[in-house]
Amino acid sequence: MNLDPRFFHAPAPERAAQELADLPTHPIPLAADDANARPGPQALRPAGCEALRAALHELPELHHAAPHLGEALLQAGLIDPATLQRALALQARPGAHRALGRILVDIGALSELRLRMALAEWQGVRVIDPHELQPDANVLAAVPRALAERDGVLPLLMDGDALVVLVADPWDHALLDQLRFATQRRIRPLMALPGSLMPAVHRAYAAAVRADTAGSSPARNSLQELAAQLRSAADATLPVEAEMVSESDNTLVRLINSLIEEAVRRNASDIHIETADEPRQVQVRMRVDGELVPVLEVPARLRFAIVARIKIMAELDISEHRKPQDGKIDFARFGGPAVELRVVTVPTARGLEDVVLRLLGGRKPMALEQIGLADESLAALRSVIAKPYGLILICGPTGCGKTTTLHSVLRDINTVGRKIWTAEDPVEITQDGLRQVQVNARIGWTFAAAMRTFLRADPDVIMIGEMRDEETARIAVEASLTGHLVLSTLHTNSAPESIARLLEIGLDPYNFSDSLLAILAQRLVRTLCPHCCESEIAGEDELDALAAQYLGSGSACARGAAHAALRERWRALHGDARGRIRLQRRRGCDHCGGTGYHGRMGIHELMLADDAVRRLIRHRDDAGALQAAALAAGMKTLRQDGIAKVLAGRTDLAEVLAATNA
Repeated sequence: MNLDPRFFHAPAPERAAQELADLPTHPIPLAADDANARPGPQALRPAGCEALRAALHELPELHHAAPHLGEALLQAGLIDPATLQRALALQARPGAHRALGRILVDIGALSELRLRMALAEWQGVRVIDPHELQPDANVLAAVPRALAERDGVLPLLMDGDALVVLVADPWDHALLDQLRFATQRRIRPLMALPGSLMPAVHRAYAAAVRADTAGSSPARNSLQELAAQLRSAADATLPVEAEMVSESDNTLVRLINSLIEEAVRRNASDIHIETADEPRQVQVRMRVDGELVPVLEVPARLRFAIVARIKIMAELDISEHRKPQDGKIDFARFGGPAVELRVVTVPTARGLEDVVLRLLGGRKPMALEQIGLADESLAALRSVIAKPYGLILICGPTGCGKTTTLHSVLRDINTVGRKIWTAEDPVEITQDGLRQVQVNARIGWTFAAAMRTFLRADPDVIMIGEMRDEETARIAVEASLTGHLVLSTLHTNSAPESIARLLEIGLDPYNFSDSLLAILAQRLVRTLCPHCCESEIAGEDELDALAAQYLGSGSACARGAAHAALRERWRALHGDARGRIRLQRRRGCDHCGGTGYHGRMGIHELMLADDAVRRLIRHRDDAGALQAAALAAGMKTLRQDGIAKVLAGRTDLAEVLAATNA
């Protein structure tokens, strides 16, 4: 270990700071001559953080007499007088305007690594090689991993009220101010050996995550246990009037991580954190199978710390409470599974903020056979997506699985011979072979702009996450007419209503009718839990009620004949040897949390654009006429598809009616 006292802190001359600012800040690889060359400054390489603490306390400070960088380099033996005179002559040339250190590097007299270390010595800043340093997990928790990896910070140890950190540039005042604010401690910066900082940051945080995982397995603390620990710690350490604990508290960090892991385990789509003033509690709920489920309650005094911790993970402004913010969390960076979360903070009454996290990453596309399409609809959709050009739309309200269906379609046609571009907001499902683009309206990178770019990028298939405006819809129609297969979504209730909506926003009916291939409307319904559902024989009155829901309105005579024919068809398809039809009833058990449902499935309405439908589009007929033409061509409505799944024992009528009442 090099304990040369010349590397202790001393006042930093302004000229040296300028010299350092003129040098590149990218990582500098260590070369053999840099590592072994003598003379010159050497980095301190302590055998551990405690050895570093001892060195920082035992070695005296150094006071340098050299007023100029050139003299300091001569004293260190890094250059000779002739080299210095040559560099000074080059610097004196008219229009040169170059720092002395930059000139010495350019003429090959010094490497950038040697110069940076010499500048640090001249300024009295110690250079540290972190190769053998593994900071304590509590010290690492003081600086969030996202901030450490983004800005290049390695917290090393606590020294009284100061946090000793390793950084690439100890004179970056903006970074030091940010660290002081985030940690609420005095910051003592040390300079990392160039090229060694980021590997050390990744290594230290990864080791801390592994240690935490090993220490908590197999009996990993539950959410309730962590919440109880946090509540006890807060009650023991905070006065009654205190409003918050630190967002870097180790138990709080573990609680937030465990909350996200629990959401992944439950296959939740969203996490809702709803803050409140005392004496009320902070409520945490998760959306599982489309329903919000209470998960956790924590004391109101933790509300600011919880929100701040999530903001830090999402790299948001923790000091801003008046405006909404949105960002993303890459949970793998915090030691969790490979999942991304979209974060939205919403200001509420009395200066509080709610947070909603949507789980995005880690999802893979489902096979087209797995999304719940009836056999005839699956065959029809496959015949449509096999066509080389045209427009296919998926419609339904928010959260009905449109993106999942789109990616299932793309998975089916994603072959090596096809170029597929997608524009999404956000990218929720990833697939190899797709070129996926995240749109950003703030910088003008909209769906329409992405479409125009894709058309110059030799596409075969284009997927647009949503048709939000007339411009995007018009470009999509034009693209489908010029030899491309275009897929997109709409927020409409049914397939016929989608056509009416697009005509209302200004699409040309002739171009639209020529481009349209099919519209698939869908909803999600909860499926019955296979562990506890019971079957009962359906009575005639119950079958008649099902038939009435299936057929809808009509004359009494027509209804009677149609009902009888429909019931006979159902008996042939779903009945036993005696023609009895059994329907599944929900009960509730431990597997489904007492709800009787477990998981969700899609119900669908596939409308194919045949000649009759195209003719109605050109005449701008209403949605009722379009639906009548589609039904005459064999389309099954959402409710009819749902009732077919009721008869198959996969869901119940209450779910179907709730999903199709719109």
